[in-house]
Amino acid sequence: MDTRYLDDLTPGDRFVSGGFTFTEAAIIDFAFQYDPQSFHLDANAAADSPYGGLIASGFHTIAVCFRLFIQNGIFAQSSIGSPGLDELRWLAPVRPGDTLHSVVEVLEVRPSSSKPDRGIARMRYTAVNQRGETVLSFIGNNLLKRRPA
Repeated sequence: MDTRYLDDLTPGDRFVSGGFTFTEAAIIDFAFQYDPQSFHLDANAAADSPYGGLIASGFHTIAVCFRLFIQNGIFAQSSIGSPGLDELRWLAPVRPGDTLHSVVEVLEVRPSSSKPDRGIARMRYTAVNQRGETVLSFIGNNLLKRRPA
């Protein structure tokens, strides 16, 4: 896919990623390192939790959603980073065997008033599982280069 710069984006543009399947081992490994709560680490303890079974950490889900989008490569040459996230919502648990896709919609495109070589694109990231259920939603403020002259 061709690189997209800030100037190439229009509100309403949408990008859909490939998929990522969560395994029990990956869920436990991530949780052990970053979010060691029993319902992420231990299937037996998780069975007695409000979730009724092992679930992925919400932070794991965010990381996968963002990774899937980045792997599209559409901002490979233009991304300068992300100055923040807004409206983060975990809407449904992610379980072993779930496959997520990342859907990203451009909400707003704003060139910088002080640095003419860049600007911010506000984008809504949504992670959707194999059943079409939205499991995660957040808005990313993406700092992007403008198209070179």
